[in-house]
Amino acid sequence: MKARSRHEKQSDGPWLSIGALGKATGIAVETLRTWENRYGFPVPQRKPSGHRVYPIDAVPRLRRIAQALSRGHRAGQVVGASDRALDQLLESTEAGRPVTSASLPPAEDLSGLLRLVEAFDADRLTLTLLGDWGRMTPAEFLEERIAPLVRAVGDGWESGELEVRHEHFLAERVGDLLRSLRLPYEEKATGPLVVLATLPAEAHGLGLLMAALLLASVGCRILYLGTQMPPTQVASLATDLGAAAVGLSVSLETRGGSTPATLRRLRERLPSKVALVVGGEGAPRPQTGIEVVQTLRELESWGRNLVSGRSPGSARRRAATSRRT
Repeated sequence: MKARSRHEKQSDGPWLSIGALGKATGIAVETLRTWENRYGFPVPQRKPSGHRVYPIDAVPRLRRIAQALSRGHRAGQVVGASDRALDQLLESTEAGRPVTSASLPPAEDLSGLLRLVEAFDADRLTLTLLGDWGRMTPAEFLEERIAPLVRAVGDGWESGELEVRHEHFLAERVGDLLRSLRLPYEEKATGPLVVLATLPAEAHGLGLLMAALLLASVGCRILYLGTQMPPTQVASLATDLGAAAVGLSVSLETRGGSTPATLRRLRERLPSKVALVVGGEGAPRPQTGIEVVQTLRELESWGRNLVSGRSPGSARRRAATSRRT
């Protein structure tokens, strides 16, 4: 019989599937499975049907683990640590930033990061990116590190220099990192609520995760729905919760086709006071009632205007006018 982990608690429920546990904590399902096998946490139990379920009281600890990872600690240090040791690790580092600049790993150029992806060196890739996070603002980190790396790996896969496994490895690793970095901001955010999702044909989620981190960093409250969401459900949820805006990410693969028409139908279902903003490399041309942000810097400015109570669309139009003149 498998020994009971010191983190396992007797619980009569409620219980979560591993998918629900991932959504509640922002940690990828594959990461949770790896931690369970390698470190003995989280600890599942089996229902009479044979399905594995996890106690809901594992959620707070997993969120604290994600915070510790975002501050530069390794999974081997924190996942199996006692609650007291985990508290000490969290207290030893400033929220949202890893240790001090003197203790951070040296910055890697894009070619160095690509070598880490080619070698599937997950620990060093995460630690190196965390080092960059500690030196940069959120917008700089996303625009100068994450976006170019994701683009380079995608180009490498298309050219045959890399394989699909490299792209999936990077997506999971960067996705875990972006979720963990967002948590400290979400705990403090008091600004307007922004619902983030992609349309049904859009399976790429890294752009959406980047947007979520950037908007959380300027004070927006984020409701992250993930990819391939039906527009009717996005609209009804945003309406029911009184969201200030809905944000969508569109990749090059889903540009065109039914996307413009789907955006128009979503706009029609949303109250007029709810902004609809679209970004990503595949974002279409602006339409009536639909704002388009073309860069992460524009999205950051849009979010700051939303938090401050100014009209994001008006601010963007003023900026465009000033560039033309």
